[in-house]
Amino acid sequence: MSTKKIIVTGAVQGVFFRKTAKQQADIMGILGSAQNQPDGSVLIYAYGDAEPLQRFIDWCRQGPAGAKVENVTVTDVPETEEYRWFEILG
Repeated sequence: MSTKKIIVTGAVQGVFFRKTAKQQADIMGILGSAQNQPDGSVLIYAYGDAEPLQRFIDWCRQGPAGAKVENVTVTDVPETEEYRWFEILG
């Protein structure tokens, strides 16, 4: 199990990116959170097993139908928080 910090840039706010990310995370068994950022990006923390986590990251590179993803940055982060589910933050 590992935790990834994922920053998604492009036209990713106002296109149900966070809601669809939660749906995908729930299907894949990924825990964590998604939050819109002031700069127009979406910040995601994703926690899970390697294979489903990679599938989730691959999904983030496409996003939902209305999104135009320009870049996805993925970094490893220490497991500092216990996630119980995947949640959408403000």
